Amino acid sequence: MPPASTRIRLQPANTQRIPFLGQLFLGLLWIGYTIALIATGEGASDMHFLHYVFLVFSLVYVGYVLVHNAPVFGTQSYLEFTPAYIVHKDGLFRPKQAFPAENISSLELVPQQLRVQLAEGGTYALSLRQVKGLKRKRALREQVRTFAAKHNIPLRDTQATS
Repeated sequence: MPPASTRIRLQPANTQRIPFLGQLFLGLLWIGYTIALIATGEGASDMHFLHYVFLVFSLVYVGYVLVHNAPVFGTQSYLEFTPAYIVHKDGLFRPKQAFPAENISSLELVPQQLRVQLAEGGTYALSLRQVKGLKRKRALREQVRTFAAKHNIPLRDTQATS
C-alpha cells in the first residue's frame, strides 16, 4: 500500500443468525461426526460414499465461514482514503466502490454512516458500524476531515461534539 493512502479495516458485518464461533463449532462437529462414521464403518451400506460427500461439503462450509469472518486472504472489508479517491470494499466477493474527489459534492459524517453526495445527485451511505475501536474511529474521522480539506469538499460532521 502506498504511504499516501490510509486504509481503515472494517470488521465483517455480523449479519448471520449464528455467530462466527457457533458456525465454526457446527462445521467442526459435522467434520468430526463424519470422520467417526467413516472410521467406525457405522452405517456402511451401498451408499457409504455419501459420508465422503458430506465430509467434503462440511470442509467447504468451514472454509466459507473462515473466509468470510477471518482475514484469511488479508483485509477484505476496508475504507481507504487515497490522494484522489475514497474506496469502499465491503467483503471478499463484493466489488470496490471508488468515489473520485472531483465527483464528490459534499461529505456528511453522522453516527454510524459516512454519506457521500455526488455531483450527479446520487448519495451513497457507507455504513461505519464495522469500524471497531476508539482509535480506528478517531483515525477515520481525521482521514475524512483531511480528505475534505485537501479537495475543498464541504464536510458536515455531526459527531464533532462526541
